[in-house]
Amino acid sequence: MPKIKTSRVEYPEGWVLIEPTIRELDAKMREAENDTHDGKRKCEALWPIFRISHQRSRYIYDLFYKRKEISKELYEFCLDQGYADRNLIAKWKKPGYERLCCLRCIQTRDHNFATTCVCRVPKHLREEQVIECVHCGCKGCASGD
Repeated sequence: MPKIKTSRVEYPEGWVLIEPTIRELDAKMREAENDTHDGKRKCEALWPIFRISHQRSRYIYDLFYKRKEISKELYEFCLDQGYADRNLIAKWKKPGYERLCCLRCIQTRDHNFATTCVCRVPKHLREEQVIECVHCGCKGCASGD
């Protein structure tokens, strides 16, 4: 969760350009956290939170690396303040992980037989065509799809 905005934090130049989107995603995150979990499995209750966190990190990643619309100072500020996941963005920069949905999908300790998540398997190699990751609800984040 990002730190609470206070008057002591000095925002870098360009913050006003991305602030509305960040605030909108924060509002969605609060809504997802306060949403009722009735009728959902324990893991399904966290899926919206993972998706919003991924969306916020991808937004900042795209602005800095793909579109080059924000400065390095603003990018580092967003990472330091917790608006984006530093470790997930580091994986996106590596080949084969460009579409990774969350870090839990590649951690071998969370899966049977010390492998990765089923969502990391390319679509043409799957026996089942429709799958959902147990950890984050992803339907497939293999970069080869």
